[in-house]
Amino acid sequence: MTALRDLRLPDACAAVLAGPDDLAGWREQARRLIMAAVPPDRVVWEVPGEETGDLFASEAGQLPTASPGAAPPRVPRGFFELAAKAALHSNPQRFSLLYRLLWRLQTKPRLLEDAADGDVRQLHDLARAVRRDIHKMRAFVRFRAVEQDEDVDGDAGEHFVAWFEPSHHILRANAAFFVNRFTALQWSILTPAGSLHWDGKVLREGPPARREDAPGGDPAEDLWRTYYASIFNPARLKIGAMLKEMPRRYWKNMPETALIPGLIAGAQAREVAMVAQGASLFTQPRPASLAAIAAGIAACRRCEIGCTGTRAVAGEGPAGAPLMIVGEQPGDCEELAGRPFVGPAGQLLRAQLGAAGIDPAASYVTNAVKHFKFTARSKRRLHQNPTAKEIDLCRWWVEGERELVRPKLVLALGASAARSVLGRTVSVQQVRGQAIPLEDGAELWITTHPSYLLRLEDQPRATEEARFAADLRAVAARLAQLTG
Repeated sequence: MTALRDLRLPDACAAVLAGPDDLAGWREQARRLIMAAVPPDRVVWEVPGEETGDLFASEAGQLPTASPGAAPPRVPRGFFELAAKAALHSNPQRFSLLYRLLWRLQTKPRLLEDAADGDVRQLHDLARAVRRDIHKMRAFVRFRAVEQDEDVDGDAGEHFVAWFEPSHHILRANAAFFVNRFTALQWSILTPAGSLHWDGKVLREGPPARREDAPGGDPAEDLWRTYYASIFNPARLKIGAMLKEMPRRYWKNMPETALIPGLIAGAQAREVAMVAQGASLFTQPRPASLAAIAAGIAACRRCEIGCTGTRAVAGEGPAGAPLMIVGEQPGDCEELAGRPFVGPAGQLLRAQLGAAGIDPAASYVTNAVKHFKFTARSKRRLHQNPTAKEIDLCRWWVEGERELVRPKLVLALGASAARSVLGRTVSVQQVRGQAIPLEDGAELWITTHPSYLLRLEDQPRATEEARFAADLRAVAARLAQLTG
């Protein structure tokens, strides 16, 4: 032990925090340490209930006083935004990492811009994990009602209790969210690290709890399970994405998850049935011309969208066009004009087609769904995604257009358009940029919808626009090969 002590750096000091999420305490002590010029390797950060991993933590001295005339530390604003999240991580070295970065920022004020730096990467990793844990708690806490005894004022009623197992120290950080969301209720959130209790007026903290302290269920859960099963859409089922957003570790606290295995097992059969139902509603021969199809679409009332009083928007372009472009549905501008792709997304599409060497006027453009589905918000009409059933019903018209146009290549913009051509759901990101043979000898190519690009900002939009442009250039090159 004597030999080990000799290896220890001299003048180490202990910075003791009040709790695992004591960011304010860390800031105060880190400021003092910086002003005393104490380097990171001479500071031991101690948190109650956590192992520091430092063999000599118990021998560290008290914090030194700041050097006379020392300037307070200066850091970019983004550092403390990241530090506020990283400090809640369960990593026992998080406060050491934060102080090390604070120390380095005094001589390298632009350090956070170095994405290759190991400390910077770890800071972002910790903050990202905490943000995800905060989101999961807000999404997956399930309250169950329990009867409570009368209080001193003679009031009694339901008290709602939830059990949650956070991965990090996020309980206090999430308290305001639940108070604001459930202000009128009386509730408790129990976790292995502590608990929160809201009586409608005052928020109290409590000790750690056990899973068995939370109730096992209540009658309202049967109603919720019935509702969940009724809105489950097999056409939009992506198991990998679902498990990523709703990991199995949270399932035991969520009543609806008991239904998921059975719903997944029956999803494929239900999807096939939905497609067949859409096809079976049309038994008459398809119209023999594009003009007749446009007239039939205008009169179609097979689904709820067609019954809203909006104007149907048929496809547009020359018969015999080598390229057929399928979007999702007409938007507000398209419904008012009665023409496809004339709004902001259409303008972006036409510009990108021209840049790729494709003449929009020589292509046939249409949509998977022929009426505008929207929800009214004040004086605005906000776009709503069509359901799988609505896409499958309108697929009869899309197939009719394709039979008459007989394109050599079909470009589907987005998942809804791809489903209208294939009759099944595919992942756009997995199949984009690939040729998919169709039964009539044409090829299907899939990319994102231009409206998706319009929703992005700054660098993400620039990146996705570049991918979109690359997809269109590939389509243009393949189209040139097919048309010889």
